[in-house]
Amino acid sequence: MKPPGVSGDPRAVRLESRSLKTPQPQRAAMSVTVEQVNEALKGVVDPNTRKDLVSGREARNVRVDGANVSVDVELGYPARSQVEPIRAAVVDALRALPGVANVSANVYQKIVSHAVQRGVKTLPGVKNIIAVASGKGGVGKSTTAVNLALALAAEGASVGVLDADIYGPSQPMMLGITGRPESHDGKTMEPMEGHGIQASSIGFMIDPDTPMVWRGPMVTQALEQLLRSTNWRDLDYLVVDMPPGTGDIHLTLAQKIPVTGAVIVTTPQDIALLDARKGLKMFEKVGIPILGIVENMALHVCSNCGHVEHVFGQGGGERMSKDYDVEYLGGLPLDIRIREQADSGRPTVVADPDGPIAAVYREIARRVAVKIAEKARDMSLKIPSIVVQNS
Repeated sequence: MKPPGVSGDPRAVRLESRSLKTPQPQRAAMSVTVEQVNEALKGVVDPNTRKDLVSGREARNVRVDGANVSVDVELGYPARSQVEPIRAAVVDALRALPGVANVSANVYQKIVSHAVQRGVKTLPGVKNIIAVASGKGGVGKSTTAVNLALALAAEGASVGVLDADIYGPSQPMMLGITGRPESHDGKTMEPMEGHGIQASSIGFMIDPDTPMVWRGPMVTQALEQLLRSTNWRDLDYLVVDMPPGTGDIHLTLAQKIPVTGAVIVTTPQDIALLDARKGLKMFEKVGIPILGIVENMALHVCSNCGHVEHVFGQGGGERMSKDYDVEYLGGLPLDIRIREQADSGRPTVVADPDGPIAAVYREIARRVAVKIAEKARDMSLKIPSIVVQNS
């Protein structure tokens, strides 16, 4: 006779015996701590600052609510193309923690004013000024300046360009801007605009074929007027395209204009490096930090066979960066498209935004912005005034 409750099917016996087991108590859910979250964030490296989010002081406002974790990541540089990859890295790192079910990562950029040379007041409407200089003409300084400005704008910054080369202004052509600037009060002028960036140049006010036969004092006065009489509208960065050499305009820039940092442009050629070194030393003497070195015409790739040739030498910019302990920001090829695109009024970052050369310009722009973000913040406008009154 079969025991009660047992069928003839042996599978039923197994099922019924399994159902008779005593249920085990469920394990209590683990609760993650803020310390554990911060430890996980130390494993997430910002590819642009090359520091983890904690040591780089980018991770902020860590909040833990049971199985839910949220964190803010503040980037001090324009990073439109970097927000999503950094956010995804943060989410993956925090979801790997035991006890975490939901992760909210808010990644955003916040660009502020940074310190300039001592004794110089900041410029209204402009947070940071970047001087692009070479020491020698013909090395692609203006092309670098305009593509740097456009790359910063493409990454989400508000950017302007000041053409400080009074004798040979080239930014109007490179930006494809024509016409004359407007003035609403007869004293100041509105910046011209091209490809989403603001611009000011003596070239907007003279005929392209008219030479500027001016002495030094007139040139420096014109530069200051261009800078201070232009109604710059809330710029994160103003890129100043400097003339070649180390003359009056450079001294005016160093003594009267609040410059956050300088970028030196050169080619690998020894004669270009000789003048670039002079330009670098000049900025050092007047207390303007060097943000890095950009090497133009670093190599040439044959469009027919792909053969790589170093027409102007090899490694000169990198050697110079090591000699002066400054960063080598990157190298650009000797490529006909860079020249054609600039001449047409649509520089490479605009003409071919997804191309390999534009990618180099954008990487250089992010590193320049990171170097600025690492500098001390400008606190001159935050110091309270002290008023002494007789009681």
